[in-house]
Amino acid sequence: MTRINVVLMLVLIACALSLVSARFSTRHLTGDLENAVAQARKLEIDWNQLQLDQASLSKHTLIEAAARKELGMQAVAPGKTQYLTVTVHSGVSLHDTPGAGDAQ
Repeated sequence: MTRINVVLMLVLIACALSLVSARFSTRHLTGDLENAVAQARKLEIDWNQLQLDQASLSKHTLIEAAARKELGMQAVAPGKTQYLTVTVHSGVSLHDTPGAGDAQ
């Protein structure tokens, strides 16, 4: 009977150590999971902020302001605009003009 008690006690101790090890691993993995979820939230917030920044930077007024400041460009004034007029004679198309399509 004593042998059975010793064997059962060793099995009980092994089960207890296994339970402690499993709980420790569970706590460790739970902490890692919480850290990963927190990092995912931070990355999602950063991604949304980058999308907002990209949308705001692509607006016409910001592009125009950058063109004026960095490149020294000016808005087109109606007085400086040249308009071209094309007169088309009846029976003549633009493809029938000499040199059009003669790419060599």
